[in-house]
Amino acid sequence: MSKQRLLVVGNGMVGHHFVEQLVNAGGLEQFEVTVLGAEPDSAYDRVHLSEVFGGRAPKELQMADPEWYAEKGVSLILSCKAESLDLANKTIISEQGESYVFDKMVLATGSYPFVPPIPGHERKGCYVYRTLADLDEIRDACAGGRTGVVVGGGLLGLEAANALRLLGLETHVIEFAPRLMPVQLDPVAGDMLKNKIESLGVKVHVDTATDKIVDGEGALHRMMFKDGTHLETDVILFSAGIRPEDRLARQAGLTVGERGGITIDEQCVTSHPDVLAIGECALWSGKIFGLVAPGYQMARSAVSTLLGGETRFKGADMSTKLKLMGVDVGAIGDSHAATAGSQELLLLDRPSGIYKKLVTDETGKILLGAILIGDNSDYDQLLQFYLNKMELPDPTLSLLLPEGGSAKPTSLALPDTATICSCHNVTKGDVVAAVKAGNHTVADIKACTKAGTGCGGCSNLLKQVVDQTLTEMGMEANNHVCEHFAFTRQELFHQIRVGELKTFEQVLSKHGKGRGCDICKPMIGSIMASLWNDHILEKPHQPLQDTNDAFLGNLQKDGTYSIVPRIAGGEITPDKLIVLGQVAKKYNLYTKITGGQRVDLFGARVDQLPVIWKELVDAGFETGHAYGKSLRTVKSCVGSTWCRYGVKDSAGMAVTLENRYKGIRAPHKIKFAVSGCTRECAEAQSKDFGVIATEKGWNLYVCGNGGMRPRHADLFATDLSDEDLIKYIDRLMVFYIRTGDRLQRTSVWMENMEGGLDYLKSVIIDDKLGIAAELEDQMLHLIDTYQCEWKTTIEDPEKLKRFAPFLNSDEAYMPPRQIVREQAIPKADEELILIKELV
Repeated sequence: MSKQRLLVVGNGMVGHHFVEQLVNAGGLEQFEVTVLGAEPDSAYDRVHLSEVFGGRAPKELQMADPEWYAEKGVSLILSCKAESLDLANKTIISEQGESYVFDKMVLATGSYPFVPPIPGHERKGCYVYRTLADLDEIRDACAGGRTGVVVGGGLLGLEAANALRLLGLETHVIEFAPRLMPVQLDPVAGDMLKNKIESLGVKVHVDTATDKIVDGEGALHRMMFKDGTHLETDVILFSAGIRPEDRLARQAGLTVGERGGITIDEQCVTSHPDVLAIGECALWSGKIFGLVAPGYQMARSAVSTLLGGETRFKGADMSTKLKLMGVDVGAIGDSHAATAGSQELLLLDRPSGIYKKLVTDETGKILLGAILIGDNSDYDQLLQFYLNKMELPDPTLSLLLPEGGSAKPTSLALPDTATICSCHNVTKGDVVAAVKAGNHTVADIKACTKAGTGCGGCSNLLKQVVDQTLTEMGMEANNHVCEHFAFTRQELFHQIRVGELKTFEQVLSKHGKGRGCDICKPMIGSIMASLWNDHILEKPHQPLQDTNDAFLGNLQKDGTYSIVPRIAGGEITPDKLIVLGQVAKKYNLYTKITGGQRVDLFGARVDQLPVIWKELVDAGFETGHAYGKSLRTVKSCVGSTWCRYGVKDSAGMAVTLENRYKGIRAPHKIKFAVSGCTRECAEAQSKDFGVIATEKGWNLYVCGNGGMRPRHADLFATDLSDEDLIKYIDRLMVFYIRTGDRLQRTSVWMENMEGGLDYLKSVIIDDKLGIAAELEDQMLHLIDTYQCEWKTTIEDPEKLKRFAPFLNSDEAYMPPRQIVREQAIPKADEELILIKELV
């Protein structure tokens, strides 16, 4: 039997997925397939387009090269835009005039960016953000510009804004609606997202309509707004939504929707029985689906239709989880509580920038929707409650709070029919079967099921199911740091140490794969700092740092930073105290004495950090490392120097310890305290390392902490001399640095250690492993190579460049302030009542 001619018009993500599914299903035995792609590049991942501006090579976005199509026997013709469709003769004519005849055809033409009909939108210097070719034009335009504007504050608009930001432009977002992402977010969530994005230096203008675009005076364009204001800019990106690319269908007389889109049924068949449509060009039940996962589902349905299968497209979930400029955003189902009788459960933590909303049915037992801002850790669990209509735990609020109540881990509760990966339609049962068949790593599961290889949003849940299944099989679950390194943090530490690896690139080349991520990069940066003690802002190390380390200061809720000089042991001279007051007054900084006996100064703009720190360094201050996963403070009482109950000089010991261990990087922050007697005024027994004076010496307590899950420290050794006390702390610190997991507090480290406190004593005191001298030598190296990171920074012009407010501008934005208790603090947000409906 001769093969039918199948023509696929469109080689985007959905078009490629269709071909891939057809090949896997044996469809090439029935069809001779030709694919027409309008772009010069074969299918690539548009979802991660902005990563090209962050250094990712365009080649890495490619989903399959032309050789793959040739190997499979599929004819791929690129740079071939379909010009017209003749249904009577079943022929497509290309722009070049070539004819392509078909028996069956699949339209996967996708969508095109909507450009509002603003007078002046066609000017040179105005672009859309859709293809690799668009990126090249935008990059060239930005090379000579200072300011860029994105018109549109939806998902694509914020991605485009990130692209401009990565190119070094002062970036603005213009949104017609009263909030960002108006389709997905409610007013509170939109406002919080706006604040977070503005804290990164992007200026957001909501409820703003552009009247026209004309010549600028200080820039290429002037955008005139309907309220009479204006904004000058060199580059304008339009990202105000998409429209289905249905031109061919309209021209040929296929049925299209009133507002666009090629009408299809559950089999993805259009009004012509031999023409199918999938992806963003298709209209199903009056809806256009603008995400990749529904497009993939349509592709599978179309393959089934052509091969006589039973798979049908019955709609798709439009929930989404993403990270916009480092900000977690999640939206599930009916996030606006539009369902009659629905109830809302809200959690608002403004200081931490976290907002979570659950929408339930009138019984409070079934999840209808959710919004997450600032923390997506609950997304996977909530999505499965929503998709599978599982009954919510009691109390429901436990889902949103730390140590989430009695709710069972999601993977335990899910039925085998639950969809884990909607992009590739992989269920929990599929994953479990694949694990039991011998695929014991997440990478193996991705390779054999394709789960997690689409949008990537299911990766965390996928790992949970894999780990759960391995545990049930009596096997050890994978504890690799991430998909780029098949090692634990401890194993990577030893690889870096033994191999004397000094850069992330060396580590990646020797022991990893891919380009790394926001998990492994800061972790490896921390390991190298713990081993080699290079300045963290040296050029090779800069890209590895998180937000706080990148600017040597703690980022605050309004986008400013805190200044925290070291005050060892809480001991400070009057002259230095006066300097702190003078600096705070000069720069209008909010001043607070902390629980760790330091003076914190809040409200410094990023461009002010170097000048403020120069004044402090000149006065003899050093960085307090409040931004780092390192020693924070050594709290103390006044001890025997002043107190009539003190038996030893606790303040002197605190100063000694803080100066000895300052700047040493660890898996997590570390806090000390020294009390001069058993009255314990310094609260030493709630610290990672607590020291209490006795008549015979010092008692050492270890692995305590305050915080969200307080833990009383354990007594490690008693009546120690000064020398033994320091020796044991040296060994303990380095042993923790070597063996602790990523972001693991000392308390959890010891709790997870086989043998616990007794084992730790045998290693540190009895030298059971024979490594005591090695641990001490490593500590001496760190002490000998200490540098004040701010002193080094202000002496290096290259390092100072990163503290400019924008790469191409000296202008700086100061968030609004209000005076409370005689000091300037951030202007108050609109208050929102925290609803605590404990059912």
